[in-house]
Amino acid sequence: MRTLRWWVIVALMLAAVNVRAACTWPAWEHFKQAYISDGGRVVDPSDQRKITTSEGQSYALFFALAANDRDTFARVLQWTQNNLAQGSLSTHLPAWLWGKKEDNSWTVLDTNSASDSDLWIAWSLLEAGRLWKNDEYSQTGKALLALIAKEEVVTVPGLGSMLLPGKIGFAEPTTWRFNPSYLPPQLASYFSRFGAPWSTLHETNLRLLLETAPKGFAPDWVRFQKEGGWQLKPEKTLVSSYDAIRVYLWVGMMHDRDTQKARLLEKFKPMASVTTKNGRVPEKVDVASGKILGDGPVGFAAALLPFLQDRDAQAVQRQRVADHFPGDDAYYSYVLTLFGQGWDQHRFRFTPRGELQPDWGQECATSQ
Repeated sequence: MRTLRWWVIVALMLAAVNVRAACTWPAWEHFKQAYISDGGRVVDPSDQRKITTSEGQSYALFFALAANDRDTFARVLQWTQNNLAQGSLSTHLPAWLWGKKEDNSWTVLDTNSASDSDLWIAWSLLEAGRLWKNDEYSQTGKALLALIAKEEVVTVPGLGSMLLPGKIGFAEPTTWRFNPSYLPPQLASYFSRFGAPWSTLHETNLRLLLETAPKGFAPDWVRFQKEGGWQLKPEKTLVSSYDAIRVYLWVGMMHDRDTQKARLLEKFKPMASVTTKNGRVPEKVDVASGKILGDGPVGFAAALLPFLQDRDAQAVQRQRVADHFPGDDAYYSYVLTLFGQGWDQHRFRFTPRGELQPDWGQECATSQ
């Protein structure tokens, strides 16, 4: 009887090990090896300065959280605080660019902030605090969110509270520049629980997305003028490309019960239609005319996996990702793939209120 009981225990332990092995995230494990230093710095090798951006650090925090990778989360967070935020994300917005100078020294190359990265860092800290029951992460996330509200949110006549892309260089007396990909709608939903200005930004961000895509393609960048509104005239060519691809990614990853999702899917349906028809995601689209130019990299295909509602069209892009997975010299395509393919493989989801739903402790699903 004891022998039988011992074998039952061994079998259960082996089964548990096999479930955990099945739930490893190979693409994330390889990203860590190829792009993250031992010290927690995400390196973009495509630039000869071996740069690190606050964007890369923020995405690494998200993926580490989704993977329940506490050690990597802590290392990336520590490097970010020490090197981009003067030692404290509670009191300093992180500088967006760090790398190698001409004199071979390593330092901050541009002290300006990038609000999309700042928001992802704040959200990741808040969710890490909730999921891992870590009060320090929660408090740092709240403090960083307050800094963002103070230094990167402005009141625009005719719009209300709006998120600037950074604290310097995007606001003039009567003109403001915005990036529609900087505030994912699910993060806007999440932050609305913190009251003003986030409750207002939840709605003004929706206006930014809906009102700047006349042909159903989000612009990389767009200007708003006090007297003239959104500047979308054909002669001022606006392009939907490497920034805007994230708009479709964010929308696709929204929970089906998120009240804004149906409107956004309908608004950007032309991107889905073009991709379905051609079998490739366009690299660039003229926002005013809808004219398409070129085929996007494989990361674009991955980014549209959550967005495409047609299963056959989704399968085409899924196969392209499998056949042309990003290499070790394609940082941006790789992070887009971790988002899009990771979602497609059910490694994480977002709730209607923007919380993270990771797959920890569950047998991992495969792409369908």
